[in-house]
Amino acid sequence: MHRHKVEICGVDTSKLPVLKNDEMRKLFIKLQEEGDLSAREELVNGNLRLVLSVIKRFNNRGEYVDDLFQVGCIGLMKSIDNFDLSHNVRFSTYAVPMIIGEIRRYLRDNNPIRVSRSLRDLAYKALQTREKLISKTSREPTAMEISKEMGIPHEDIVFALDAIQDPVSLHEPIYNDGGEPIYVVDQISDDKVKEEEWDDKLSLKEGMHLLDEREKMIIRKRFFQGRTQMEVADEIGISQAQVSRLEKAAIEQMNKDMFK
Repeated sequence: MHRHKVEICGVDTSKLPVLKNDEMRKLFIKLQEEGDLSAREELVNGNLRLVLSVIKRFNNRGEYVDDLFQVGCIGLMKSIDNFDLSHNVRFSTYAVPMIIGEIRRYLRDNNPIRVSRSLRDLAYKALQTREKLISKTSREPTAMEISKEMGIPHEDIVFALDAIQDPVSLHEPIYNDGGEPIYVVDQISDDKVKEEEWDDKLSLKEGMHLLDEREKMIIRKRFFQGRTQMEVADEIGISQAQVSRLEKAAIEQMNKDMFK
């Protein structure tokens, strides 16, 4: 089958090699026990496809792919230099969070939203501690564990890390149980009633007469009282996913009734 040539940073991605697990292990042994730098180069070249798979997650950021690829390669090289064979985990399991972390740091540094230097420095130290703990335990540490390792209050760590998070689209899905996804916008409440929304609310009232009592209650709480799906779920004792499904089904029913 013909493979299309796609070049990133002058690299023909269709010709990138893929290393098997046993080949990776042998190369790591040569690198770590014999200091063979040619083995390091083979490990880098043999895992560039891993970098490509990671940068696909950041395609909607408007960044140049070449830039993300280069930054991802830095994360890959750090992963290779710090990987511990004795932990008995797949290299990709260890490397992917490192590559993602490197790319996120790059995006934060180029983020137009400004964060104070002291807060940013604390966040970067927390991220370095996070990577050290990942290297030590081969799992994602909690904010409390990072706090304990650094000797800094947990609240300060959480606040610093939150301050450098990337902005999120209101329509980014945050949950999907195989049915309709739940979006960020579904988590946001708004107590303000704008004048231009009055017509929509009146239309909703007109269309609610065919709904059952639970559906009416959900629509009333969501669109007239400005509650989030999570708040509604807590109040009536069902899951957020159920609220989402019932809300969408109710709206579809009203649309059919109002526009038939």
